Amino acid sequence: MARDKRILFTIGQFAALHGINKKTLMWYDEIGLFKPVSINEENGYRFYSYYQSTELETILLLRDMKVPVKDIQDFMKSRSAGNMAELLKDKIAELDCAIQDLKAVRSKLCSRYMDMDELLKLDLSEITLIEKEPRYLATVPTSPEKTVEDEIELIIAQTQKYHLPRMYQASYGSMLSVQSLYERKFEDYSMLFIEVPNQQNKKGLHKQPGGTYLRAFCVGNWDKLPARYEEILAYAEQNHLQLYGYAYEIGINEMVIDKIEDYITKIEIPVLSRD
Repeated sequence: MARDKRILFTIGQFAALHGINKKTLMWYDEIGLFKPVSINEENGYRFYSYYQSTELETILLLRDMKVPVKDIQDFMKSRSAGNMAELLKDKIAELDCAIQDLKAVRSKLCSRYMDMDELLKLDLSEITLIEKEPRYLATVPTSPEKTVEDEIELIIAQTQKYHLPRMYQASYGSMLSVQSLYERKFEDYSMLFIEVPNQQNKKGLHKQPGGTYLRAFCVGNWDKLPARYEEILAYAEQNHLQLYGYAYEIGINEMVIDKIEDYITKIEIPVLSRD
């Protein structure tokens, strides 16, 4: 076995041994990251030693970890257990962050999928009662006096404050107080909101309560909402339901429509327990 380890491999053989393309080895040689043990002076053929395998596998590991080539070059010049431990520690921290980001994306994609799947099955004309878990929302006060530009700046400030994900990863919408509903002030919105998932520090956030909700949908432009709210109030009265808090409005199909006439607003309003 000792004699076998002194055998030299051609560039093709060494590349195949490590599951890479020989052009990768040629590039590593050109940039001074990993050089062959010898080069035939007559034909320029590169040859590699068995003993170089560990060095190459270290480089490939770091490349798989997305370590920049410059950092790999620096590490390979001063390899040590301490340097490797520090490098791995940093990459593990980066991976942990990436995993959390991916989990957040997956959670939102699952939520979007359920919305679309539900959308295909629902009778959008129905008004129903559902159960919801509590959630926390970052809110921005709104009023007729505020310009769109003002509201956008406030929303941006909130997303930065709570390190919120991109808009497609979050639920966002409007809040209309139930008091305004009963007074038929259907355009008297109180706040805009963005859901804050997995937030440890909930100080300053609005808690949307869990429990029973009246749920309805409105199809079409926002000018259709007042008529839909009249239907909701009539349903609540007929069924002796006492609404409280806020009506939470969320658009659920923005990504799959071309015309505002096809826009669907989901409306959810908490209902006091009848026990």
